[in-house]
Amino acid sequence: MKLFTLPLLMGAPQGAGAPPPSGMEQLISFAPFILIIAIFYFLIIRPQNKKQKETQKMLSELKKGDKVVSIGGIHGTIAAVKDSSILLKVDDNVKIELSRNAIASVTNTAKEEKPEAQIEEKKPDTAETSS
Repeated sequence: MKLFTLPLLMGAPQGAGAPPPSGMEQLISFAPFILIIAIFYFLIIRPQNKKQKETQKMLSELKKGDKVVSIGGIHGTIAAVKDSSILLKVDDNVKIELSRNAIASVTNTAKEEKPEAQIEEKKPDTAETSS
């Protein structure tokens, strides 16, 4: 037992070892770590921040008449907008109050519900030529 612990207690031999690495060599040794951090930033952190900003923008632009879907899958139309919640009309006489953060997506906005001008189809000319 004493023979095993003795070399551990003595530490590394003090001899003519290699000189300490220079500044450039230390930078090169940290290059893989810097590369991994850059990959994490561009593949994970940056897209998540972008998505979070888009969600916050969508939640702040909610207005009466928007058709929305909640995170629980409830489809409805916004009947009223409050500071931190919305009143969602689910059916004719059914309204529920949800937190703004419970909205997953907006399916239609109020201005998209207006009827669009019908496009008249032009019939091709059916003029027959006689031979």
